[in-house]
Amino acid sequence: MLILNTGGTFNKRYNPISGTLEVPFDNMAIETIASRLTCTLNIAGVLYKDSREFTGDDRKMIADIILASSEQTIVIVHGTDTMHLTAAYLHEILSERVVIITGAMVPFEIDSIEATANMAMALGFTQGSPEAGVYICMQGLVAPWDRMEKNRELGRFEIVQN
Repeated sequence: MLILNTGGTFNKRYNPISGTLEVPFDNMAIETIASRLTCTLNIAGVLYKDSREFTGDDRKMIADIILASSEQTIVIVHGTDTMHLTAAYLHEILSERVVIITGAMVPFEIDSIEATANMAMALGFTQGSPEAGVYICMQGLVAPWDRMEKNRELGRFEIVQN
């Protein structure tokens, strides 16, 4: 299984010099979680950005990496603000793979529970032999990308009916 790290809140860390949360250029949060699991994961850092800064070229790069990979199952750690845009893009290109996009509303460094739970749930979902497609896994929910929505007013993800 391939884990693609694109940054997002999941990975953000506090910079005491600037006083801001920043996406570091490393995979520390994911590697910390993976070190406690029994499965072997291939982790690749592909972008280290807040997802609000993603461009079409960034999404194309993610798709190209997936298409070049021999892995049939891919988990993408992604910022929550635009994961639906990346999911829609990948849905148009990838029809033979299982892609699960996950992230966190709170940085792993501040509170590791949500990020760890989301990653563990995404990995567990892959073990159930899901059909090929693009899924979003957040806050105890997993659904096809077009049925998962971030409710910004309530600060949570919800499954919606098509």
